[in-house]
Amino acid sequence: MLEKSNNNEVSPIPDKRYFAIGEVSEICGVKPHVLRYWEQEFTELGNVKRRGNRRYYQPHEVLLIRQIKDLLYAQGFTIGGAKSYLAKDQNKENQPVSNVLIKDIIIELEAIKFLL
Repeated sequence: MLEKSNNNEVSPIPDKRYFAIGEVSEICGVKPHVLRYWEQEFTELGNVKRRGNRRYYQPHEVLLIRQIKDLLYAQGFTIGGAKSYLAKDQNKENQPVSNVLIKDIIIELEAIKFLL
C-alpha cells in the first residue's frame, strides 16, 4: 500500500473550489483507494460527498494530502506517527510552514514567472 513515487516533482494545484477523487489522485500521485483509506485514518481529511456519494476535496485538503504523503513516504512516518505529528502541528500557534507547502508555493511562482 505504501508505494513510493518515482516522480519527485509536485504538480501545481489548479485554481478550483472542488476536486474529484480522481483529480486529487493525479495531482498528489496517490491512488484513489489510498485516499479512501486515509480518510478513515486522518480525521482532518474531511471531504464533501455529493451526487451518488462522489467524493470532492477542497484545495486545503489537497495540501493536507500532500503533507500526509510526504510524512508517510518521504519521511518514513507510520500512520500513527503522522497522526501525532499533524495533531501537534495543529496545536502550535506559530507553526513553521511545511516543506510541502513551500514546494507548492515555489511551483506556483515558477508557473507565474513562466507566464510573464
